[in-house]
Amino acid sequence: MGRRVLEPFSIDEFRDFDAESRISRAIVGRDFGDNEASILCCIVFARPATFLQDFRITWSDSHIRQLQGGTAIQLVLDQNSGCGFASKSQYLFGRVSMKIKLIPGDSAGTVTAFYMNSDTDSVRDELDFEFLGNRSGQPYTVQTNIYVHGKGDREQRVNLWFDPAQDFHEYSFDWNHYKIVFSVDGVPIRVYKNHEARGIPYPKTQPMGIYSTLWEADDWATRGGLEKIDWRKAPFYAYYKDFDIEGCPVPGPANCPSNTNNWWEGPLYQQLTAEQARRYRWVRMNHMIYDYCTDRSRSKDAMGIRLMLLYSTVELYTTAVEFGFI
Repeated sequence: MGRRVLEPFSIDEFRDFDAESRISRAIVGRDFGDNEASILCCIVFARPATFLQDFRITWSDSHIRQLQGGTAIQLVLDQNSGCGFASKSQYLFGRVSMKIKLIPGDSAGTVTAFYMNSDTDSVRDELDFEFLGNRSGQPYTVQTNIYVHGKGDREQRVNLWFDPAQDFHEYSFDWNHYKIVFSVDGVPIRVYKNHEARGIPYPKTQPMGIYSTLWEADDWATRGGLEKIDWRKAPFYAYYKDFDIEGCPVPGPANCPSNTNNWWEGPLYQQLTAEQARRYRWVRMNHMIYDYCTDRSRSKDAMGIRLMLLYSTVELYTTAVEFGFI
């Protein structure tokens, strides 16, 4: 497990680090005063950490077990309880990832969630991965959702192209001023671009914490609630390791979120690369099974239809541009 934080170093101090301590990503800024430029380097670095150094248990501590000296954990769901945890800090922009091995076999009715949340009630911002359990032999579905200023209902669902219960796989959020990318093993499965100029809200002012939960949701999770959880298969287990946070902690340096020299704000991260766009197209064409953009049945009134068309037109337009159709 690694924790990555932002701390200031002078250039001379940075040069004194041994090769193994240096990180390839460095943020260099210039502070001009009294006709002299003093160069400061803000290093994004990793150091060994245990689960409890970075996270706290928020729900049912008896159902979260530390493994491998606290560098990995097991979440447990049984008829008594599910469980959950959260980061001790909130972050504004950056990259968050973790490796998860999901519930094997018959997991119908269960939901394993990995998400970011501003914890601001009716005006919350939130980014969701929700892994929907299945009957044995059926593909695992991951549902993503985005809440901005309290407005959600932007679900998309993708059937994973591998068995996520056989081994660990990396799930990540990349969040900057230009876009949010949801990725699985480095493959983009969803892109939400900043289109504030078109009247679409974008999360950029509220820091978000990092959360995960394992719980029962058999009223909707599997085939719309048709498949119920089989408690005879309990307890259900999900495993986590390699938590990685690179971003601006809040509270923290006040100018960090707006620093255009942060690596995640660089030109390489302002849009998908050609290879990322190719993989993104492959996922959407071959593995996407639901997209709110094309579900007009969910808008029950004229205003709802207009809002849905506004949101969906922009997201569909973004997808077309990424695919090279426009």
